[in-house]
Amino acid sequence: MSQVRKAAVLVSGGLDSMLAVRVLQEQGVHVEGINFYTGFCVEGHTHAIRKKDQKKDKRNNALWVAEQLGIKLHIVDIVEEYKNVLINPKHGYGANMNPCLDCKIFMVKKAVEWMEKKGFDFIATGEVVGQRPMSQRKDTMPVVSNESGANDLLLRPLCAKNLPPTLPEREGWVDRETLYDFSGRTRKPQMALAKEFGFEDYATPAGGCCFLTDESYSVKLVDLWKARGSRDYEMDDIMLLKVGRHLRPRENFKMIISREEGENNFLQGYKNRYITMRVSDHPGPLVLIDGVANEEELALAGRILARFGKGKRAEEVTVEITPPGEEGYEIQVAPMPPSQIEQNWYI
Repeated sequence: MSQVRKAAVLVSGGLDSMLAVRVLQEQGVHVEGINFYTGFCVEGHTHAIRKKDQKKDKRNNALWVAEQLGIKLHIVDIVEEYKNVLINPKHGYGANMNPCLDCKIFMVKKAVEWMEKKGFDFIATGEVVGQRPMSQRKDTMPVVSNESGANDLLLRPLCAKNLPPTLPEREGWVDRETLYDFSGRTRKPQMALAKEFGFEDYATPAGGCCFLTDESYSVKLVDLWKARGSRDYEMDDIMLLKVGRHLRPRENFKMIISREEGENNFLQGYKNRYITMRVSDHPGPLVLIDGVANEEELALAGRILARFGKGKRAEEVTVEITPPGEEGYEIQVAPMPPSQIEQNWYI
């Protein structure tokens, strides 16, 4: 009997990687999935915070896909290593702060290391020629293969017929004739193949979950780096950039204002790291102060805070200010009229 070959497939949780796995399974290849955790795909967490998002999917799509396909999924934490990819991308950024080409190269490189350590034969991805403007072009796909060190051990089952044969194809580990020639941005061929395989439930095609492709998130990240004078970040920074309204009324501090009860509760978990503020005599949001603010600036923040609560029409409200690890104190402020809140304060 011929030897059963083993493939490590990069599983994002999207439809493409799901199909790539099944295509290889159909050829008798033993498949296990690898999912790399960068910290920037935490959509399920944010959906669990806000009431308006409660009905949205909170599952980990990569784990869910692995369960549907009956494969092992290895989740690899690359949070610390990924920082250099984001901060110093050799190939630059996409439309926002997404270093897509460097990201793909890095993940495939890590997959090569994993493959060699675990004794697997080759790597596969769900990439399709022309699908992504930065990392999935015909001219950049060889860059990923070469710079990652995968070379011709990297197979792309969904578009293999548009590319030169890889080692798994040449050696007969997989049958090239039963692979595919998908190309372009349309997902209709993938959806048709999903139907053929009997997949009725899968993540929205082309949806993605990487916050770095989001313009609003990217603007907040750049603002954070500028304010701190450093392009470093921690996991808490990643989460907080996705939560609440962000206003910077002064260069030295930023306000993170909750938009509902769920965010109120979430931000409360940071009371030991940031100054927190709330209006004590009217219902309203909780605020974190990120940065250093003097008493005059905290009073300004209190006036802005009051504008977003139920006391916005009161002549004066009581604002409780609580520095981390200390007792809170109260100040009286007049809510700021909307006309005085400058648009350039919003990040």
